[in-house]
Amino acid sequence: MNMTSAQEWIDAIAWNDDGLVPAIAQDHDSGRVLMLAWMDRTALRLSLAEGRAIYYSRSRQRLWRKGEESGHVQRLVELCLDCDGDALLLKVEQLGGIACHTGRASCFYRRWTPAQGDTPAHWQETDAAIKSPEDIYGSAQ
Repeated sequence: MNMTSAQEWIDAIAWNDDGLVPAIAQDHDSGRVLMLAWMDRTALRLSLAEGRAIYYSRSRQRLWRKGEESGHVQRLVELCLDCDGDALLLKVEQLGGIACHTGRASCFYRRWTPAQGDTPAHWQETDAAIKSPEDIYGSAQ
């Protein structure tokens, strides 16, 4: 068994200049990518301690407990670090089935469609919202 100190495991992560690392949330059962967010050291430590995904919101400049407003909590099942040490993969159980603030199961609901005949290249929505943002948050997001 590879034993490391509490400081060594977190120092193995290649934090960017802002002290953040990208964190991909993936459904632990289906393997579907749900979202991409950012974590700082505090968010990572708290995620492990609480068993739920906690991110660092760059727009709010504060910790963000996924689901704190929507109720769509991500229960942490497994945590992985990529080969370069510069990205995290959180395998999660998405409570309520909605990961995106738009009310969809995944934030990745638009697929690139190349130009074909008279139809220009475009992003095509592949998933409908499960619930409207207004119903989730009380106002448009």
